[in-house]
Amino acid sequence: MAGGGGRNLAELSLDEFLAAGSESEPDGAWEEEVEAEARPGKGAAAERRLNEKARPAPRKKGKASEHKDQLSRLKDRDPEFYKFLEENDRALLDFDASDSSDEEEERVHVPPDKLEVASDEEDEDDEQQAKVKQKRASFIPVSLKMVEEWKRAAERNLTPKLFHAITQAFKAAVATTKGDDGGADPSKFQVTDAAVFNALVSFCIRDLFHYLQKLLFPKPPKNKHKLILPSTSPLWSKLRLDVKVYLGCSIQLLSCLTEASVGAAVLQHVNSIVPYFLSFPKQCRALLKQAINLWSTGEETVRVLAFLVLNKICRYKKELYLSPLLKQMYIAFVKNSRFTSPNVLPMINFMQRTLTEMYALDTRTSYQHAFIYIRQLAIHLRSAMTIRKKENFQSVYNWQYIHCLYFWCRVLSTIYPSEVMEPLIYPLTQVIIGCIKLVPTSRFYPLRMHCIRALTLLSENTRTFIPVLPFILEVFQQVDFNKKPGRISAKPINFAVILKLSNANLQEKVYRDGLIDQLYDLMLEYLHCQAYSIGFPELVLPTIIQLKSFLKECKIANYCKPIRQLLEKLQENSAYISNRRQKAAFGVASREAVEQWEKEVKEEGTPLTKYYSQWKKLREKEIQLEISGKERLEDLNFPEIKRKKQNESKEEDKKEFKDLFELDSDSDEENAGFPIKGKGKAKQASDDSSEASSKGYGEDDDEEEGRYEIEEDEEGLEDDSDSDAEEGREGACVPQGSQQRSRTGGMSRADLELLAQGDEDVVEDLAFSDDD
Repeated sequence: MAGGGGRNLAELSLDEFLAAGSESEPDGAWEEEVEAEARPGKGAAAERRLNEKARPAPRKKGKASEHKDQLSRLKDRDPEFYKFLEENDRALLDFDASDSSDEEEERVHVPPDKLEVASDEEDEDDEQQAKVKQKRASFIPVSLKMVEEWKRAAERNLTPKLFHAITQAFKAAVATTKGDDGGADPSKFQVTDAAVFNALVSFCIRDLFHYLQKLLFPKPPKNKHKLILPSTSPLWSKLRLDVKVYLGCSIQLLSCLTEASVGAAVLQHVNSIVPYFLSFPKQCRALLKQAINLWSTGEETVRVLAFLVLNKICRYKKELYLSPLLKQMYIAFVKNSRFTSPNVLPMINFMQRTLTEMYALDTRTSYQHAFIYIRQLAIHLRSAMTIRKKENFQSVYNWQYIHCLYFWCRVLSTIYPSEVMEPLIYPLTQVIIGCIKLVPTSRFYPLRMHCIRALTLLSENTRTFIPVLPFILEVFQQVDFNKKPGRISAKPINFAVILKLSNANLQEKVYRDGLIDQLYDLMLEYLHCQAYSIGFPELVLPTIIQLKSFLKECKIANYCKPIRQLLEKLQENSAYISNRRQKAAFGVASREAVEQWEKEVKEEGTPLTKYYSQWKKLREKEIQLEISGKERLEDLNFPEIKRKKQNESKEEDKKEFKDLFELDSDSDEENAGFPIKGKGKAKQASDDSSEASSKGYGEDDDEEEGRYEIEEDEEGLEDDSDSDAEEGREGACVPQGSQQRSRTGGMSRADLELLAQGDEDVVEDLAFSDDD
């Protein structure tokens, strides 16, 4: 057979051979024919195929069509082989010949005139929408009837299968809080009705875990105060995944709620299932993050409940969560104490007290945090003292810095006595004193007072002597209390919510009034905690000298009265301590005896401590009244003074005097110029009198030497009555020339004089009297 093939090739010329090779069929067809030639008795057929192949094809066909033609020719030329294929490989013969040469030609790509970029997002959206439609079709809507059936079934006997169904329904309900249509929710349920949502969530947060606890632990524990993790139950493996889903949905629900009452209910539920969160570290960390957010920004009740959750988790897993939690809580505290107002200040104090409780859980961990953050405060202060630029001053003289100083004083005071935290008292004290001395001007007196209160708190609770009095007495030397105020302000200055005074505030009388009250409070608060000290007479001697000097120089009685009262109490307490220590039989070197003596004196009480306790009660009442001052003012029904416009008064004058004076002319000028106590100039007279009273306001205030107390509404009433009285007097003393100009033809001069001098006067009846 090979020889026959060789003879045929030999008969071809070079050009014919090359032409036959270029127009040959594909390799697949050649191999198919070679396999057919390899069969015995098929030489003639192979020779014919080779000759046909040598002929050039008029048109190039597609591969599929050519293969189909080969199979059809194979049936004619080799029926035995074709039959063999039908029996063993039918799929080869059923080849689809839809591919034609035209289709082969159409495969050539022709780019369009305008190219459009395909969007992957659109494809993803289409796929997501298709999945959503497919899942919607498989969702089971939750109804109130289903929720009631679940309640009854759970109350009878909660099973893992029932808990799984309730958990999936709860997940579907929570998914609706963020507007999730269910695209990423594998739950088989769907909650669309608000009533169903409320019933389902209410059932889950009230009763579900009570039934779950009975399922996990049929027998109640002997020690109820001991924490038992649910992972110790033999059924935990069957319920673990469903509990994990439920806890994640609870955290999501907390982040979506805006109503404080609903958030409080969910937080109470979360607080009761804290042991379940402790079994899942990832969910527990997510809960801590959300609870910190609510603790620092939520409503009052929500803040308290969030703190209870944080505290409970840290008490049981202290070594795992306490250190990162303290850091995040401190950062949240600093972030939310940037601005201070009377409404925000209670929330800041709440954060300080609760965060202090968290630091008290572990003193060694707290020392590491306190050391780092106090050092940061010291670095800010050092840069402000060395560079002395506005930006550096502002990094120290702001609310966040001051609140941090007070917070660390509170921490050290609460944890005392503690050998671990005690070394931080001295550096913190130095930072606060440096803050006071940074800009020791009168504009920053409020900031100085905040620092003094922090030092007083630290000194009182840690039994550490801190020289606070010099920073208080320095104010008496810098401020001239006898200077007349340049401005008058009815609104008092609230030193608790400001750090800096404006130049206008320094000129006001209320500034000095408030400053005297603040100095009195600060000295009394600091000295009462030293009142039982055996060295109190020597400690208070410079203060007594300074106060006596102030009383000699100050001429304002309102300022001298509280200072004189404080001086008398200090002298009385000093004399009491001197008499008590003269009877002592121990020496100064006996430290234990001195401490025992001071303890006895503190228990018995001193004149200053007794006075301070009474003053403290009154002061707290005053603060409560200040807080509720707005409500009290709203309850009072003050009379309103309605001033009439000039045009309205003219019209009323026309009607009122129309019968008395039969005027031929209706001219406004003649009516307005009528001299006998007319109301045409009532508005102008009232304004003139009010301006005169405001000009004399500051002078009268200075002549009274600080005794003036302002009540805006009563002042308005008095000013109105005075202005009306002056108006009446001006009307009674009208010059003669103006009377002549106002004569009319309707009345004679004798009639006008008789009317002006008569006992009854219509306008006087309308004026306010001083008694009113």
